[in-house]
Amino acid sequence: MAVGCWAGAALGVAGGPTAVRWIGTAAVVLVPVLVVATRCRRPRRPGHRVSATVALAVLVLALALLDASAQRGLRTGGLLGTALREGATATVTGRVVDRPVPMDARWSDGEPDRRYTVSVRWVESRGRRSGAAASVVVVAPGDVPPGSIVRVTGRLTRSDVTDSTVATLAARSAAEVVAPPGWPDRAAERVRAATRRIASRLPADAGVLLLGMALGDSSRVPDDLSEAMRTAGLTHLIAVSGSHFALIGAIAAAAAAACRLPVALRAGVVLLTGAALLLLVGPQPSVLRAAVTGVVGLLGLLSGRPARAPAALATTVTALLLTDPWLAFQVGFALSVVATAAIVVLGGAWVRVWSPRLGRPLASAVAAPLAAQLACAPVLLVLRPSVGTYALLANLAAAPAVPPATVLGLLTAVVAPWSPHSALLLAQLAGAACWWVAAVARVAAAAPGARLAWAPGAGGIVAMAGVSAAVGALMLSARRRRCLRRRASRASRPDRRDGG
Repeated sequence: MAVGCWAGAALGVAGGPTAVRWIGTAAVVLVPVLVVATRCRRPRRPGHRVSATVALAVLVLALALLDASAQRGLRTGGLLGTALREGATATVTGRVVDRPVPMDARWSDGEPDRRYTVSVRWVESRGRRSGAAASVVVVAPGDVPPGSIVRVTGRLTRSDVTDSTVATLAARSAAEVVAPPGWPDRAAERVRAATRRIASRLPADAGVLLLGMALGDSSRVPDDLSEAMRTAGLTHLIAVSGSHFALIGAIAAAAAAACRLPVALRAGVVLLTGAALLLLVGPQPSVLRAAVTGVVGLLGLLSGRPARAPAALATTVTALLLTDPWLAFQVGFALSVVATAAIVVLGGAWVRVWSPRLGRPLASAVAAPLAAQLACAPVLLVLRPSVGTYALLANLAAAPAVPPATVLGLLTAVVAPWSPHSALLLAQLAGAACWWVAAVARVAAAAPGARLAWAPGAGGIVAMAGVSAAVGALMLSARRRRCLRRRASRASRPDRRDGG
């Protein structure tokens, strides 16, 4: 279902009107044929379930195709679409949905620019004013607080059809803040500012990774450390993705299980942890999507029936793609989905077979990042056709430090606005774990042959997916074989009670 929705969303966004009509018509015709074929088969025959699954996937594909095509027309229509086609100057009013990113000044005598996204509510151009339902990237001097309502004037340049934003607006003057941020944005910014002050008192690598691993703020990570993390396959630890929320939720679930809480209360602990992290990081659209994929997938796993986890994740992905079809082209969303799926499916299986030897809390903490790394490796080839040779070893070495760094980092953020001295103590403990992660990344990146070229294109991605699947299966089957050998050994021993 999710795969069909993903394909339909991508075709609806990128395909032209003619392609959409032909594909949509074919899907609408094919669905009744598959339904009839399904009804004609006996319910218990193997082909019956396959036909039903294919029919549902085609139906969802057609729905996503029509939905994406309609949304594409809505966001490029009206006065905003006219201004885009003419390349005109326009004034937009809307909400700032992310944190402004500093940029170099476009003019020698100008002040540095900021780049941020605005969800447009109103647009004015050539004496006309109209409502709008699209997002634009604003490049303008001056800083603006996230969550505020701003009004800014500049020239519009059309974005690529697959971009989540419809245009880029280049302004010469700073945006006017029409309304300040709401209390959630103000509270989150207060916590982030206090945490940044505490983190600045730690050694360089420890301080910047504390912000990244606790709040997902990688803006202060230096280029050399960022490159080392990428080479070592540890970037997912400082990225706000579905795996980030699932990892933190898994730690919370393991702690709740250690306290012998019932399943319902464990789910409540996971939800509260996810909500707290969402508030700390900031309710940006990308973070909201990551939170939904990560927390829903983990809750499916905690429901007591692990088979429900993939279904819950697939339903969530389908709903998100129907809401925002442009997610089909975002690598960050793909990373969130595949990492979360790996954690709830492969990670869950690893936890079950590793728990007898490692204990459930440690097994959960180790399995989550390893599963995320294996799943993300094929997707990361889209960004860079090469692989980190020591990525798995680096994840194994860094895994014990991830839970204390994350939990103590979050506690630092919670305490920082109220008790800086206590927060500094927590930050120093978290910083030690963060330092270890940075050291692992730098050592792995500096080792001989740390990054190897990989075949580009679809063939390379498929090959890497096969390698990841094989490694995951081997890590699972090795433990199972040892368990089977022990069972066989016990079964072959004579019963002592029979010898009496």
